[in-house]
Amino acid sequence: MPHQISLQPGGQTFTAGEDQTVLEAALAAGLLLPYGCRDGACGACKGKVVSGEVRLGSHSPGALSAADAAAGLTLFCRAHACSDLVLEARNVSRAGDIPVKKLPARVQKLELAAPDVMVIELKLPASEPFQFRAGQYIDILLADGQRRSFSIANAPEGADHVELHVRRIDGGRFTGQVFETMKVRDILRFEGPLGTFWLREDDARPIVMVGGGTGFAPLKGIIEHCIAAGIQRPITLYWGARNRAGLYMDELARGWTQQLPGFRYIPVLSEATAEDAWSGRSGLVHAAVLEDFADLSGHAVYACGAPAMIEAARTSFTAERDLAGEHFFADAFTFATPT
Repeated sequence: MPHQISLQPGGQTFTAGEDQTVLEAALAAGLLLPYGCRDGACGACKGKVVSGEVRLGSHSPGALSAADAAAGLTLFCRAHACSDLVLEARNVSRAGDIPVKKLPARVQKLELAAPDVMVIELKLPASEPFQFRAGQYIDILLADGQRRSFSIANAPEGADHVELHVRRIDGGRFTGQVFETMKVRDILRFEGPLGTFWLREDDARPIVMVGGGTGFAPLKGIIEHCIAAGIQRPITLYWGARNRAGLYMDELARGWTQQLPGFRYIPVLSEATAEDAWSGRSGLVHAAVLEDFADLSGHAVYACGAPAMIEAARTSFTAERDLAGEHFFADAFTFATPT
């Protein structure tokens, strides 16, 4: 039996079937709630149940703590309606301006950027335009119906391809294919664009970006969009990796300081080796932000990487540096269980 769902403060309404999550039902109704991973890992879709009852599926404790649940919060990507609901959800928009499509794409470039990172360029079909916002992601559609999500690493301006940064996962089915058997001219199918991780251009706040590993990819797309569109907001990019090889586009990032006024780049290594000969910042990437900023109340933060890094950044920036929760935008990378 479908349930009626109402959103506050916007007043939007839609219905959800028993087999749909709140997020799935909202998207089907053309409403774009904030979301990222869709796996209950990033917390981007967290909102309050004002009235009614939901059944919550599996999720990361870091995305929804016991205290959150006690306060009536839930994750819309994992919550099923058990009754009519009134939910508190902010930054809701209409999804109809950029359509989500399923398209074929041809592999036009494979470049090993690091021992465990492959950069893939997928040529988009000339017969059907593909629009996206910088920072969004696509799902690669596998033959058995499974999906693998990857952020788009290039800007939308003039794009005839999408760039993906794929980290090799031991035992990973798709990443094994990428590193072992994929060839230029192979055809893949994908669905997108997906996610709400994109630059809020109606906000003039200075930006702090925090990327861990291949979480650099969507941040790269946003920065290149700023360059192409002439957006001149102060941006400080913190890119964290274990070792120097993990900063697989370090020179590109350093070059942005010459292209984008007000841009700063701060690489951070957590496990630098003697061979790295590293004299830069060390430790956890979110801790470097805490060292540099005593107050984030006037900033917007865009963070992308592992769920643990996202949650550590969210918690410390809001609790210790007065960052407003609505100005923390995140995309948490989760990985399919190897088979």
